[in-house]
Amino acid sequence: MAWRFGRARACGSSNGAVPTRSKARVRLVEPSAFTKISALGVEEQRVYVVVDFVDPVEKRATLGDNYRVEGRIVTWEGSDVRQVPAGALFQRAGEWQTFVLEGGRARLKTVKVGRSNGLQTEVLAGLNEGERVIVYPGDQVRDGVRVKPITVSAR
Repeated sequence: MAWRFGRARACGSSNGAVPTRSKARVRLVEPSAFTKISALGVEEQRVYVVVDFVDPVEKRATLGDNYRVEGRIVTWEGSDVRQVPAGALFQRAGEWQTFVLEGGRARLKTVKVGRSNGLQTEVLAGLNEGERVIVYPGDQVRDGVRVKPITVSAR
């Protein structure tokens, strides 16, 4: 599987008059987590987070006391961040590397990485915009080996 190397973009959506996003500031993250069994029987670790909403009450009129809210907490963000899927990167001899598609062949490149959320990783140096990286390269992928890219559509 190959992904086109590019820049991060923010997006948002709304559901009629009820926004799907509301801005808030984290006031407190509880110091310890607790275990909760999900409806599917999966054991999950959870933690309580206290937030103060920044948006006016009118923007969140349907939110009431004791409602459950799923949130995304941004610990860092930047503009024009170059990133690749974390599965395209690996360490060898203490350096981060990836394979790019070049003329139907895999080419090994050393990269300098920045922040990562486990799914996407910031690339500070070593890749050019538009280069295609090989995600989860198998043990048969080596520098110079002929590869055939496949496209996987997201559902």
